[in-house]
Amino acid sequence: MEPPSAPPHRGHIPCQGLLLAVSLSTFWNTLTTAQLTIESVPTNAAEGNDVLLLVHNLPGNLAAYGWYKGDRVDPDQQIALHVIEQPEIIPGPLYSGRERMYPNGSLLFQKVTQEDTGYYTLQVINKNFHSEVGTGQLCIYKPVAQPSIQASNITVTEQKDVVVLTCLTNDTGISIQWFFYNQSLRLTERMKLSHENHTLTIDPITREDAGDYQCEVSNPVNSIKSDFITLAVS
Repeated sequence: MEPPSAPPHRGHIPCQGLLLAVSLSTFWNTLTTAQLTIESVPTNAAEGNDVLLLVHNLPGNLAAYGWYKGDRVDPDQQIALHVIEQPEIIPGPLYSGRERMYPNGSLLFQKVTQEDTGYYTLQVINKNFHSEVGTGQLCIYKPVAQPSIQASNITVTEQKDVVVLTCLTNDTGISIQWFFYNQSLRLTERMKLSHENHTLTIDPITREDAGDYQCEVSNPVNSIKSDFITLAVS
């Protein structure tokens, strides 16, 4: 029976992907039978990139629509308002100059930062003053940096010594995976991973464990491996 590969540990990821669930709130009457939905494009974005909150099923006969930071309509958290009959966008208290509103209601964020992560609410109002509200989410991540490996010892004696390899990284909310000769590490009965995969313990070491090891850290926007560290077993 083939030994299992070392599973990557997945850190806490606050943002979930796919088409975002929408909180729908209707005052007086429903504008349309199709539910207003908001999709983040891309679903997960790296700092410095542009992200679009794409609106689906925008109702017709609109008088105005506005965007707010957070999961509800709050005038103090307004980003911008567009009155259909006026050519100019009306900036709100949270307008930063990086936002751009489109005629279909979608909102573009330019050069996003991790501080942009969170919920955003779109309110649309028709000419009969009926209102509909949809909420979407931005998930912004800082690209991970290259990790390094620290070894308790790199020149060891077979069937005598114990080796502990530690994957060193300052990034959080990450997955960690181990590699042996550039292939996903297959665990033996002598190998043990810590709960978060930060450390790999080999007890005892044997000649078949000699060779090149790497660890890889990843998050939803990128992944990167450490340089090789080589174990010599005598």
